[in-house]
Amino acid sequence: MIEAVNLKSSNRNPVVHEFESVELSCIITDSQTNDPRIEWKKIQDGQTTYVYFDNKIQGDLAGRTDVFGKTSLRIWNVTRSDSAIYRCEVVALSDRKEVDEITIELIVQVKPVTPVCRVPTAVPVGKTATLQCQESEGYPRPHYSWYRNDVPLPTDSRANPRFQNSSFRVNSETGTLVFNAVHKDDSGQYYCIASNDAGAARCEGQDMEVYDLNIAGIVGGVLVVLIVLAVITMGICCAYRRGCFISSKQDGESYKSPGKHDGVNYIRTSEEGDFRHKSSFVI
Repeated sequence: MIEAVNLKSSNRNPVVHEFESVELSCIITDSQTNDPRIEWKKIQDGQTTYVYFDNKIQGDLAGRTDVFGKTSLRIWNVTRSDSAIYRCEVVALSDRKEVDEITIELIVQVKPVTPVCRVPTAVPVGKTATLQCQESEGYPRPHYSWYRNDVPLPTDSRANPRFQNSSFRVNSETGTLVFNAVHKDDSGQYYCIASNDAGAARCEGQDMEVYDLNIAGIVGGVLVVLIVLAVITMGICCAYRRGCFISSKQDGESYKSPGKHDGVNYIRTSEEGDFRHKSSFVI
């Protein structure tokens, strides 16, 4: 005698590419209940919402999901937001064990979009150089590979005799290509490819030129600047010695009348028209 309802799934971990369809399998293996109650729930980011309840599709899956085989779900045109854990619950009131449930984890893989590549246009011989490649849409996270003139670059130049004149490393997880010291042979057109299980995408090729430093020209330029500075400095010093920067000012004090002597007051008398003095003492 059957005493319990039991469920199983043909695939507990389905993986599908974005915009394809997928089946979430939930099969009743044992039950004596003719019309069990079936519910589907979606668990995502700590929140639980209904997908199938009261015999109809709920939420954002409405219009692109149907039920087949009584208890299983088929989702059309899946998107990255459909990645979640789905729980199938069955209640069979005629069974001794009335409830059973199983969970199914759906993973939706997303193809990378065109990555953003940054390549320096010109680098002097012997200097370091960093090339970057980044992509933020792909799931799972893509791996990166670099190409120069359509030739794939190894992750380490020392691992391939073909690149013995180069000194670079490729980080396939971050997308960086780093040259410790660029060589003339490192000149060329570079591009990057981001790829995962859902597909791949590449950026447009960009040219990087490695050029020789003109040491003689640099030294000559520095000498010219030093000579110009020396001439300017000498000219300023000579101008100071000749007094070109000293302004002449008239001494106003020389035009003032002599000061009065302390202790003597000069008084003009109205009657005599002459001067006479009187003494005063200043303490």
